[in-house]
Amino acid sequence: MEEFTHRSAPVRAAYSYCEAVTGTQARNFAYGIRLLPPDKRQAMSALYAFSRRVDDIGDGLLGETAKRDRLEATRELLGRIRDGAVDEDDTDPVAVALADAAHRFPIPLDALDELIDGVLMDVRGETYETWDDLKVYCRCVAGAVGRLSLGVFGTLPGAAGSERAPEYADTLGLALQLTNILRDVREDAGNGRTYLPTDDLAKFGCTGGFHRATPPPGADFTGLVHFEVRRARGLFAEGYRLLPMLDRRSGACVAAMAGIYRRLLDRIERDPMAVLRGRVSLPGREKAYVAVRGLSGLDARHISRKAVRRRV
Repeated sequence: MEEFTHRSAPVRAAYSYCEAVTGTQARNFAYGIRLLPPDKRQAMSALYAFSRRVDDIGDGLLGETAKRDRLEATRELLGRIRDGAVDEDDTDPVAVALADAAHRFPIPLDALDELIDGVLMDVRGETYETWDDLKVYCRCVAGAVGRLSLGVFGTLPGAAGSERAPEYADTLGLALQLTNILRDVREDAGNGRTYLPTDDLAKFGCTGGFHRATPPPGADFTGLVHFEVRRARGLFAEGYRLLPMLDRRSGACVAAMAGIYRRLLDRIERDPMAVLRGRVSLPGREKAYVAVRGLSGLDARHISRKAVRRRV
């Protein structure tokens, strides 16, 4: 914490703003980053605040042209941060905090360009024919966040296989995003968005949409959900290989965030129809319990053992 107090007042204020945004708006993300030491927690808050800004533009009420313009303006701001053209006197606290974080950690800022690209896909209303098509979108909006986070976490010196750490972080992001897509299937349909691959929908007779609390006539909605759950579990198993490469508190952060989504996936698997009735979520006390398990190492060890068994 001493290092933080030695930063200038504008930089401290910028980080405090980003932490406030994270604390009030990050429903699941915040539980994990609370487990990090202050410098990493502040950097992750800056990343979240910038990413949230991008997401909010895509989800906002502006028309397509206005959204495109704002996203491109945000890309220009990112370019200024990348070029070192944002200093502590800038009036944008998110830019000030992210610029400082990028100076202190090897954050791959180009991944934020990918996030903007992914949100532009939403603005254009793109749909996805196959899982390979959907993966491109998921890598932009979630895999990129995994790689950004890894820039803050770093890997343990001499960790076996650490050259593949960005790949595992990316894959874990895909697992979280596919879980989000399953959870939000009805809400997204109400907003005119369909993310699940057209091929998968057709395979299970679910091409009629999800605007109601019941699936289309003759659809095997349960079969569709279980199919996607198995895909997500495979992604989690692959992504969990990242955990042994991280220090204790970074590993706890990842284990907590992944653990929350894994439990969410369990709930969806037990009651697939729940996602058509409303948003499936975990109570705060359960999220806190998962975070404590992550910090104690219980979830990390459990997850690592499961990943090893899946590889055997």
